[in-house]
Amino acid sequence: MEVYLVGGAIRDQLLGRPIKERDYVIVDATPEELAIQGYRPVGKDFPVFLHPQTQEEYALARTERKIGPGYKGFIVHAAPDVTLKEDLQRRDLTINAIAQTPDGALIDPFGGQQDLKKKILRHVSPAFTEDPVRILRTARFAARFDFKIAPETLVLMQKMVAAGEADHLVPERIWKELEKALSESYPWRFFQTLRACGALVRIFPEINQLFGIPQPRRYHPEIDTGIHALKVLEIASRLSQDTQIRFAALTHDLGKGETPSHKWPHHYDHGMRGALLILNLSERLRIPKSYRDLATCVARYHDLVHQAYKLRPSVLLKLLNDIDAFRRPQRLNQLLLVCEADARGRPGFEDYPYPQSHWLQSVFSEAVKIKAQPLVARGLQNEAIAQALQQQRIEAIKHLNRIFMD
Repeated sequence: MEVYLVGGAIRDQLLGRPIKERDYVIVDATPEELAIQGYRPVGKDFPVFLHPQTQEEYALARTERKIGPGYKGFIVHAAPDVTLKEDLQRRDLTINAIAQTPDGALIDPFGGQQDLKKKILRHVSPAFTEDPVRILRTARFAARFDFKIAPETLVLMQKMVAAGEADHLVPERIWKELEKALSESYPWRFFQTLRACGALVRIFPEINQLFGIPQPRRYHPEIDTGIHALKVLEIASRLSQDTQIRFAALTHDLGKGETPSHKWPHHYDHGMRGALLILNLSERLRIPKSYRDLATCVARYHDLVHQAYKLRPSVLLKLLNDIDAFRRPQRLNQLLLVCEADARGRPGFEDYPYPQSHWLQSVFSEAVKIKAQPLVARGLQNEAIAQALQQQRIEAIKHLNRIFMD
């Protein structure tokens, strides 16, 4: 029985990145032999075992054969006669097809180390085309490392999309890969890669249709709405690691994709249209409610936030109420970060200040000081409490505004 450390642990070790988990491959062994040694089986689709002491995953070397569409249409063959090279050959990218012996020697039959040095994502074999999840994974690795896609690999990905393989991706897996991509260092590269291979229109049509649509004239004319959306995602990624904020940044302008062409470059009411598109997208991909709610909030109110200095105190208070800031102050913080990213998501504006954020935080800080308890103590009830609370908060905002103007 031969044991090898494989996959991401080797890749991250060579890149000098933290190793999050270790996976092992066992060659020349049977499930019965592992059971005798105390390994516990956990794999459903192929033989994977937990080490009796470390609880790390050990898989028997295996090959896979395509028998049907999608990523589940495989027959797995795991047996003592499967070699390490055969196991590595079934993997997606060369940088993930490196093994290490217990004494530290590297086994790299497909040039993964060289591709790591060149910062290239390259497929191991033509079998890459058999699993549509590899389209998403390759895009996600581009988002993690900012590596280039090898031209021949991009061609394979394009062929997969043309053959309809991307249509077999299930919502749960799409969302899983999307959420991971949003957490990476270069999340916009995920969408650039999907667009380059033609998968964006199949998987995220709402995002794809933004490309080629002009922004309002006050923006740089060479930056269309799709490019702007990815730029906002880039800025948001600098401001926060919160994946909910990053998702909202990506989708904040979805409504512009449905603006009739005769109204370009104006996009009146795109916020409400965008909120509906986000609801549909979230339902289709089963996106968690927390992501959906923040994104729809941003879509509806980001233009209003940009005009914060011009808003009357009553409108400012209505905005805070509409976004549920008094019960969820974190929602206001998230909204303001996305709006800042939106304002800075244009060439030359990347490092501009966004004073609207400080102003709205100040407005909220004054308004939230006004509590309902004193009104209850005065004997007010129900609607009278709400009206008095509203009026006192408006007066507090007016007072702050006078101080600001002075």
